[in-house]
Amino acid sequence: MFSGSSVAVVTPMRPDGAIDFAAWHRLLEFHWQGGTAAVIVGGTTGESATLTESELRALVIAAVKYAREQGAGDRAAGRMTIIAGAGTSSTASTLERVQWLGELDVDGVLVVTPAYVKPTQEGLFRHYEAIAAAAKVPVMLYNVPGRTAVDMLPATVARLAALPRIVAIKEAVAGAARVREILALVPRFTVLSGDDATAREAILAGAQGVISVTANVAPAAMSAMVAAARAGDLARSAAIDATLARLHEDLFVESNPIPLKWALHTKGMIDTGIRLPLTPLSARFYDRVAAAMAQAGLGPA
Repeated sequence: MFSGSSVAVVTPMRPDGAIDFAAWHRLLEFHWQGGTAAVIVGGTTGESATLTESELRALVIAAVKYAREQGAGDRAAGRMTIIAGAGTSSTASTLERVQWLGELDVDGVLVVTPAYVKPTQEGLFRHYEAIAAAAKVPVMLYNVPGRTAVDMLPATVARLAALPRIVAIKEAVAGAARVREILALVPRFTVLSGDDATAREAILAGAQGVISVTANVAPAAMSAMVAAARAGDLARSAAIDATLARLHEDLFVESNPIPLKWALHTKGMIDTGIRLPLTPLSARFYDRVAAAMAQAGLGPA
């Protein structure tokens, strides 16, 4: 169900921090036209830690409505999949969120490992076991130890893959080795890369796609790279990825989504809003991010 190039989309905000729903629609259209397979609403890149429940609900409702309308069209791949970020550091609050999101006609929920609390592997299993039991829609695990300070190991993923509703994992440990470890234990489980810089390598090792930061500014190129890698076209996938290499790196010169929001603003896609404790991109990085965009063929608006 989950494959191809998906985007962990930013949440567009006005300078005062209010969500800009006109820009939200513009971003959804940009990804539809760019061939993005799925949009993840309210993930890390979407500043999930600062969104209220009512804001997340409104963003999801608007995205689902847009995707359903486009699904009535004639694009061969069908409408975009809509996945909602549901993870918190509390099992109880995550369960609540998973339940109400499941009533909004989303295609799935993305549930990050609990940050800060550093659960054991058994704690992670029980956390997701409870979520799987409560969910009304497919559940995608999300492992990003660089953000959460806990690493969900392949053996735990394999245990969870046996549960109903748990259908995939976004694995943000860089490289192909982790992908191979997971697939050696559960060969039919869907693994998506969560690391743009090594996504091509992960796909060639058996991942079904990527959930991307870079796709926010280069959806068509990411979609083409992923398609070529999934088809085993090493030369084409490498050539496309080479044009994106600096973006993969320089969109992280400060904490994501700081550089990304600056890049999208320069393209006229969104306003300047970002919520504390995140701050706008430092001026010393403007030229570096602009150069990465130029390498990818993304000039100013």
